[in-house]
Order: sequence, then C-alpha cells, then structure tokens
Amino acid sequence: MYNEYADFCLKQAEYINKCQTSWLNIAHGGKRGGKNVTNGLAFCIALENHPNKLHLIAGYDTSSAKLNILDCDGYGILNYFSGRCHEGKYKNRECLYVDTATGQKVLLISGGGKANSYKTIKGNTYGMAYVTEANECHPDFLKEVEDRTISSDDRKIFHDLNPKSPKHWYYEDYLKFHEEQQKNNPDYGFNYCEFNIFDNLSISNDKLKKILSTYDKNSIWYKRDILGKRVASESFLFMPIIENEKKFYTTTPNIGYISTGIDFGGNGSAHSFVTSSIPRSYYGIDVLRSDRTEVVDDIHTKLKQLKEAFKKHILFVLNKYGKIDIIWADCAEQILISALQEVLDELHLHIPIKDSLKTPISSRIYAINMLLMVGKLRFVEGDTQTVVEALQEAVQDPEADDDRWLDDGTSDIDSIDGFNYGVENWYKQLLKLINGGN
Repeated sequence: MYNEYADFCLKQAEYINKCQTSWLNIAHGGKRGGKNVTNGLAFCIALENHPNKLHLIAGYDTSSAKLNILDCDGYGILNYFSGRCHEGKYKNRECLYVDTATGQKVLLISGGGKANSYKTIKGNTYGMAYVTEANECHPDFLKEVEDRTISSDDRKIFHDLNPKSPKHWYYEDYLKFHEEQQKNNPDYGFNYCEFNIFDNLSISNDKLKKILSTYDKNSIWYKRDILGKRVASESFLFMPIIENEKKFYTTTPNIGYISTGIDFGGNGSAHSFVTSSIPRSYYGIDVLRSDRTEVVDDIHTKLKQLKEAFKKHILFVLNKYGKIDIIWADCAEQILISALQEVLDELHLHIPIKDSLKTPISSRIYAINMLLMVGKLRFVEGDTQTVVEALQEAVQDPEADDDRWLDDGTSDIDSIDGFNYGVENWYKQLLKLINGGN
C-alpha cells in the first residue's frame, strides 16, 4: 500500500532539489521536522537513475537504519518503491533489492555505532550512502563511508541528525570542515539545511498544539527537539524532579511488566537494585523499589554482601507486588551474575537474568527527561528514595562533548544505571507514544 506524501514546505523542496547536484547532504534539526522523509525522498529520486548498482544505508545499528530509512513511519524507501522492492541477502549481508528505472539496485544495511563498525563496509564501492542519526555513529565509520564512495559514478552521501551540544565531535570535527570547504569553494557540493517541527506540513494544528504542550519551553529539550537548535545541557540534568519532587510520587502504581535492573559496584561505587513496572500500553514507568549498598573490596565478602542485598530487594518486591518478570544486569561481571542466580535457585524462583543493553548515556538522559516532562515517570513514595535522590544530584560532565553525567563519585550514578538497565529495553516504545507516534 503506497502512502501519499504530504506537501513539502519551500525549505524542504529546495533541499531536495539541491541534493541532486550535491555530494554531501545533511538534514539537521528537531524531532518531527521531516528530516528522514525529506532525505529519504531525495535519496530515492537520485537512486532511480543512478548508474551504480551497490549502495549503503546505515545507522547506529541495523535496526535504526531500517526504522528510520526503510520504514520511516510508512514514508521511507519501502513506501517510495512499493511493489518494486524486497528484502534479502547480498553475499550474506542484509540488503534491500530495489527495481528502478535504470535496473535493479542493492542497498546494503549496516550499523555504524561501534569502533570497529567501519570493517563491515570495507571492500565495496558504493554509489550513494544514507546514514541516519549520523552523530550517533563512530567517526571512523563516517570516514570509511566517505572513502567507499570516492569512486562512485555520481557520489552522494546523505546524513540526518538531531541536535546535540554545540561542542559535540560531529560539529567540531566533521561538519565544520565541510562548512569551511563550501565557504571557500561555492562549487564544493555541500548541502546543509536545518529543519524543525514547524516545517512539517503533515502535522495538523491540533496535533502540533498537543505535542508542544508536552514540553517545558524553557528546557533544552524544547530548544533541541522543537526549535532544532544546538544547545548545551545545564548543570543539573533532571530539573523537573528537582523543581517539584512531590509531583512524581504515587502510592498506587500501575502494575504491568515488572523489571529489575542491577548495577554492580566496584572501585568506590555501590551495588544498586531498581525495580520498575511498565504498563502493557507502554505509556509510562512506575518505579516500585530502589536499594543501594556500598561495596567492600574483599571478593568473598563482596559476593556475600551482594547476595544478601539482592535477596532482600527481590523479596520485598515479591511480597508487595507478587512477581518479577525479568532481571537485567551489567553483563561485564559474570561471576556476580552467577551469585544472583544462586539466590534465585535457593528461593526456587525462575526469573530470567539478561545482559543489560547499555544504551548511550545521552539517550538515557533524553528518555528520562521526556518521561518526567510529561509526567510518565513516577516513584512509589517511601520505597524509591535512593533513585529519586540520584536523579536530583546528577549533573552534566563539563568536559564531555555530549550529554553525559559527571561520574566521579560525587553523586549516585549507580542507582541511575540500575534504573536504566531495568527499563531501557522499552524506551523506544515509550518515547514513540509520548511523541505522538514518531
């Protein structure tokens, strides 16, 4: 089923036209600004008559590449080439086969978020490359993308990205170079445009008002997500819970899927245990219980201490709420995970323990702030003080080039990590509902 595209604003139309004669095309801006749809359409138009067969689409991982570029809420490459494309394998690599006006093209799908991701795209020459959330990818991967398109018969690279801190490496080390080249040579072929939600003509006035109502207009998230500006984080990272702590307390949590996150302590940090409930609707998080215990150096005492604290935490949750569906723990400490399993076996409990996902810290900070701003992150009063205080104490690392909390022992980052490990698996679903389906 082909979805009709909404009208494009003049800024989007000019960007799409300029893409056809530019080799580096960067769509930058806020949430719901139409960056992916605009870039995707420009890519598809160029693909129809491109002389090369092999092309690349990429993101932080293959999942983000598929969601943002192929699908794009029903308006991505799959929509443009509806009835003319199918997913498959090309030399054991995931790809999309596309039938165009100039023959079949192959779009290889790659992830670029890790230090060694560049190795997955070596050995090929790509006609075009589209990298979504480019500032989340590793610099070496972006460099390899440029190298792999040098001999293209019609070289084109597309990036899209959301705003970050002005000092982020993407702006300082990547974007600035190409801006200067374009300034020195008007024919350099650099096409850059900033978009915001007001450029997206597919959003009705009523929906726009609803989205805007979820943002504090003085927050960096409004300036980034709505206005599309590069803004640095304030000193304190989670202002809503500092300004009105009582607003976020509840005595009647919604019980859905119950998940426990565990961060193992060491080198001066503490073991933290945080259990949360995620409703089946994915519309919010209720933190049920948080505990924190200091760690001793002796390994035998450390294991005993961990087991006792873990047992106390899960028995509290089980006695009050009747179940725990899953446990997420820091995968780096297998000997400590074995200790947790011993406690479960002793209590005859069959609760799966899985490795934490460890999403980027900047993504965790954004998710927590969005949940707080719309009142969808609540804490059971009296049982969650350690994690509440941890959020109130967290400050921006002044040396970081991105959103990152200061982790020098002066605040309780352990409890924040424990909370994130328990719920980060659901961040995408939660944020999609909060942002009106984006």
